[in-house]
Amino acid sequence: MQTRVKTTNFLLLHFIVFIWGWTAVLGKIITLPFIKLVWIRVFIAMFGMLVYALAKGASLKVPGRSLTRFIGIGIIVGIHWICFYGAVKLSNVSVTLACFSTGTLFTAFIEPVFFKRRILWYEIFFGLVVIGALLMIFNVETQYKMGMALGVGAALTSSLMAVLNGMMMKQEVEENEEMPRVIDAEKKKIKSAHDPAVMSFYEMIGCAFCLSVALIATEPFTGDFFNVSSHDWFYIFVLAICCTTVPFVIGVQILKEISPYTVSLTLNLETIYGILFAFFIFRDSETMSFTFYAGALIILSTIFANAALKSYLRK
Repeated sequence: MQTRVKTTNFLLLHFIVFIWGWTAVLGKIITLPFIKLVWIRVFIAMFGMLVYALAKGASLKVPGRSLTRFIGIGIIVGIHWICFYGAVKLSNVSVTLACFSTGTLFTAFIEPVFFKRRILWYEIFFGLVVIGALLMIFNVETQYKMGMALGVGAALTSSLMAVLNGMMMKQEVEENEEMPRVIDAEKKKIKSAHDPAVMSFYEMIGCAFCLSVALIATEPFTGDFFNVSSHDWFYIFVLAICCTTVPFVIGVQILKEISPYTVSLTLNLETIYGILFAFFIFRDSETMSFTFYAGALIILSTIFANAALKSYLRK
């Protein structure tokens, strides 16, 4: 039974990674400025998560401490989206996703801090190799330096977000073990606090707050703020519902069974999917130098070598 559950979660993980492979492409297709784009996206996604949570009968009442944590993680999500879509707009899909693939190495350093385990020597080695590959790309694709910096920022915040959500789900397991010693009312509060739909909804509130501050600081509201073309509205809804609400809820759920490191590692397939999708859709604007592809290949090879070595040592 446990094996079947784990297999199902791995299949769900690959499903949402395939969907996320389209997010950078959609960000490029949508013509809005990136902060305005993610601001509209988050409110649509937040409403979708609220409808889903209420439809499944989940209670929105959560302990104050959990609420604060969810809002905090949501703010990190907001920063992540600003970096990710800023990188797409200031460079292109291929550059953004190549830099975003460094997230696994960030997770290799961040996860030990939060889960209280030591950092392994080969993780440091692989981290240095990735930094070398990034510097190689930086030196050639000089016109995309700001986009690359934002891409790395998106990878860092994505790793932090996955680790923190993983800790929250781990806490749920520990608190469920304490259930016999907790009164019924408190049981319901703890259970609802860690429902993936409820967690995702409150994280989206934190994300919306972060993006609202960024939007007010960069693009004050005017009368034509919502004057968005039907073309953009269609793709924003696809991005918000199909590529945000659905995978976000699934992504939080599977962290019960799959470690943040494994999730981060699998996310590198998003880079492969995204670059392939972008090449066939945008063609010329996604054609990069040989050095770029060599650097991207080094990054991906390093990440998968890290995974293979971990698996070998574990056996």
